[in-house]
Amino acid sequence: MTDSRLAIIILAAGQGTRMKSETPKLLHTLAGIPIVSHVLATARELDAAYTVAVVRHERDALVTVITDELPNGLIVDQDEIPGTGRAVEQAIAALPDDFDGDVLVVNGDTPMLDVQTLAGLVNEHRQGGAAATLLSAYLDDPSGYGRIVRAAETEGDRPNGRIGRNGRVDRIVEHRDATDSELAIAEINAGVYLFGVAELRDLLPQLTMHNAQGEKYLTDMIELLRRAGSDVTVLPVSESWLVAGINDRAQLSEAAAKMNALIIRGWQLAGVTVQDPATTWIDLKATFEPDVTLLPGTQIKGATVIARGAIVGPDTTLVDCEVGEGAIVKRTDATLSVIGAGAEVGPFSYLRPNTILGAKGKIGTFVETKNAQIGDGSKVPHLSYVGDAHIGVGSNIGAGSIFANYNGVVKSETEVGSHVRLGSHNVFVAPVTIGDGAYSGAGTVVRKNVPAGSLAMNIAPQRNLEGWVQAHRAGSAADTAAQAALAAQAAEAALGENGKSTTTGERADRTGE
Repeated sequence: MTDSRLAIIILAAGQGTRMKSETPKLLHTLAGIPIVSHVLATARELDAAYTVAVVRHERDALVTVITDELPNGLIVDQDEIPGTGRAVEQAIAALPDDFDGDVLVVNGDTPMLDVQTLAGLVNEHRQGGAAATLLSAYLDDPSGYGRIVRAAETEGDRPNGRIGRNGRVDRIVEHRDATDSELAIAEINAGVYLFGVAELRDLLPQLTMHNAQGEKYLTDMIELLRRAGSDVTVLPVSESWLVAGINDRAQLSEAAAKMNALIIRGWQLAGVTVQDPATTWIDLKATFEPDVTLLPGTQIKGATVIARGAIVGPDTTLVDCEVGEGAIVKRTDATLSVIGAGAEVGPFSYLRPNTILGAKGKIGTFVETKNAQIGDGSKVPHLSYVGDAHIGVGSNIGAGSIFANYNGVVKSETEVGSHVRLGSHNVFVAPVTIGDGAYSGAGTVVRKNVPAGSLAMNIAPQRNLEGWVQAHRAGSAADTAAQAALAAQAAEAALGENGKSTTTGERADRTGE
């Protein structure tokens, strides 16, 4: 049910310059969807009364993604005043005046943050009665992160030499503004906060820009609350990767590896065999039935669906595909294609969009297909291109066949019936229809329709121009080889004639002739 006392603010206004990319940072993909979409999905699961996204840089592209994920979300454009404090201030202004609940603030670049962690934060905040509750993490190398500064403690309160683990929270200091002693603090601010909305409305206007970056820091709210006599609670996360932000491509790669490992483990526990997790990548939206086997070097991308008992890989990439029960797909690149139950694809096949292979069909070695519907039990075994074609059931396309679908102006279709047998090295010049049960001879160029049950063939006499190489390529390696072969043939013929004469003479001696 909707939590009527919860509002969520998603900070998505940052420029993300460290990505060094024309693509906005939050729109770089992770497990097949934009970074920000992970955060939006988590926010949606919390079912807050209000969700507000604050945008600025590349706002139109971001808004398109945000509204797709959260159609009822509120969009706020951050003004010229920089900083997370200003972003939250504007987001609060967008909430109804009568909203008097809690405000959860999350960053749009923390895709690993899950519903369980955030729900625990909300529960801790409401049970503890603090004015603010925030997440923290302990890092071996906290460089770049804001530090949680706590009140002075005794040495006994510092387990493992970590400074400030148990003391009262006084403030958060950003890395650039920290002293040497503050930089030694291992507890970092995770950038996830839960405030009472009344406290935000009262204190946000007091934020200043007197800091190294000249911004309104939301982190300064903690010190303002402490000065006002309010309590602040910190909830350390169980694993630091849960709150890891993504600021550059190295961090994106680290997050991708961690998320992929979690996705793979989840499917393994659901009955999918992943032979080599280190070389297998699975997008978040992909789905599998039990007893699927993924072999090394396999990428399952987009909303691919793989049915029970199918074997995919090695070295295979499937993008938004459907694979039927018991199918085998190896060393194949396929996009927006359907592979039927019991079918075989590969090795070295290339399935372009709108390829549909029927049950127990085959697309074999070095075959490319595009916009091709291949019926149940039909086969394109090797070395062929099938584009803009419909093939019936039980047909066989010979090796080296080309469906010539484009005349330089328009693309046309080829229709092949059922139980057709087409010879090797055929070319089908579309538009053309081959009827049911028809055959074609090797090397045939089909330019007109073939009636059912007919044999299509091109008849042209073969001409051998003897002596052409000697006349036109004299002295070449080919000429040398040809002359040697001709000499050998002549010698063999002469030997045969001599043997025949000797045999005849011997026969005459024996018979007295």
